[in-house]
Amino acid sequence: MKPRHLLLITAVTAITISAISATGAWASDRYATRPPVVMSPDLAAPWVMQLEQPRYYYPAPSFTPQRYYAPSQKTRRVAVRRAPGMRSTPGMRGTPGMAADQPPRYREVTYRRPAQRAVRRSEDRPQRQMNPIYLPQTVDYDGPHKPGTIVVDTARKFLYLVGPNGKARRYGVGVGKEGFGWRGTNPITRKAEWPDWRPPAEMIARERKNGRVLPVHMEGGPANPLGARALYLGSTLYRIHGTNAPWTIGTAASSGCIRMRNEDVTDLYERVKIGTKVVVM
Repeated sequence: MKPRHLLLITAVTAITISAISATGAWASDRYATRPPVVMSPDLAAPWVMQLEQPRYYYPAPSFTPQRYYAPSQKTRRVAVRRAPGMRSTPGMRGTPGMAADQPPRYREVTYRRPAQRAVRRSEDRPQRQMNPIYLPQTVDYDGPHKPGTIVVDTARKFLYLVGPNGKARRYGVGVGKEGFGWRGTNPITRKAEWPDWRPPAEMIARERKNGRVLPVHMEGGPANPLGARALYLGSTLYRIHGTNAPWTIGTAASSGCIRMRNEDVTDLYERVKIGTKVVVM
């Protein structure tokens, strides 16, 4: 054997003995400083770091069918899920409970994936925000009515509480839809907080034809269509009242009543009294 070969073997042996000694030191002293781990250049190459890790797929969650376009079908390989902490069963590799060192078994699963929900056009969606122009504000008033009178402008969807010195408090309102509008003058004959609702017989019959069943009586509350307050007009069936659909303010959507936001009708309720004159024009 050549001398240089003997020299190389001696160096390798010395390194090995040093490593064994160091390992023994680490085992006896947990506070010892470990040398950094140095990976082989082959193992640290970029192509190794970019290898994709194995993935495990599970059945997709269920969904409630709604308005969807035609769904699509897709087949994928799914790994059988392991039950951690269980021992493997002889002759049943790839089944739930298999040992962690055994490779997973795959099976073909076909998913019926729901497609994107059908989106309605923007013009078909109900308006959910009220135009800020219909918020309460103090405006100039030069009409013929005396202070303390309520004037409802059904064309512009505004209600005015006439005040002194050529001023009026203006609110946005919802008015009767086409065929249900009306004009007239009536006093406030009754005031009610969180009123109950008894739809007229003709309204119940009309809505039934449209496929909507109205209750004979509904207690007052947030879900009640009359809202937080109601001002009854003369001996008619019409009222100035709140609403549980504030986005309809500024539109013609009622069956003849004058509807306001709950906040606004509550404010008006505190400012007027029974006998106040109401002019609907």
